[in-house]
Amino acid sequence: MGHSTLLKKASLVGAFFVSVFFTLPGWAFCPSAGALPQVRVERVVDGDTLRLADGRSVRLVGINAPERARDGRPAEPYAEAARKRLQALVVASDERVGLRLGERARDHYGRTLAHVYDGAGRNLEAMLLSEGLGYQVAFEDDALVACQRAAEVEARRGRLGLWRQVEVIASDAVQRGGFTLVSGRVERVQRNRGGLWLEMPGLVLRVEPKLLAQFDVAAIQRLVGQRVDARGWVVDRARRGGVKAHQARWMLSLTHPAMLEVSP
Repeated sequence: MGHSTLLKKASLVGAFFVSVFFTLPGWAFCPSAGALPQVRVERVVDGDTLRLADGRSVRLVGINAPERARDGRPAEPYAEAARKRLQALVVASDERVGLRLGERARDHYGRTLAHVYDGAGRNLEAMLLSEGLGYQVAFEDDALVACQRAAEVEARRGRLGLWRQVEVIASDAVQRGGFTLVSGRVERVQRNRGGLWLEMPGLVLRVEPKLLAQFDVAAIQRLVGQRVDARGWVVDRARRGGVKAHQARWMLSLTHPAMLEVSP
């Protein structure tokens, strides 16, 4: 996947990358969290989820680690490596971490959403991203998008971890839901009450109305005929019913401009 995102104020973001990219390790891009209350970790569930001693499950914000084996599906590459690395980071922090809660308090599984820091104030998501042990994901009003993106770029350029064998699916070859990296040519862009829609062969990308203010809509509307890469959670619209014959079965919702890139 390319590195050019449709971020607003892209020139400022680019200047930031140029000035520090080659001088600091990935985690150092993220600002210091300052003093945070420390909580004890009971166990590391997987590469992006912790179970705390107080009973809470915490989903790390900004990263999607490869899935472990479940529901009859085999483990994705580097799933166990991501879990073990997060576990090692937690152990090195005396099994205590600091939490910076996300804009949304919980996800649809009831897990607490938070950026997680070790005892030295280092962001654990960025450390995992810089080692290629997860994909950056971004949501509305996430202050760490730029620094976590820099951490992932470091891993991508070094072909570390999962970036050694990353699989980008052609939009017309999508066959199942779940987190996916997709690539395809934009055939049509339309805007209506349901948001902004980028139609690709076999797949449609959607920006919800409430998120449109974050995107450069004019730039997206000029993408017709261009190839783009996107990442996010694909859903099967046919299972929900109401998909018309001319509409794509699969849909990926863009939660932040960082989830969409123009292919070189």
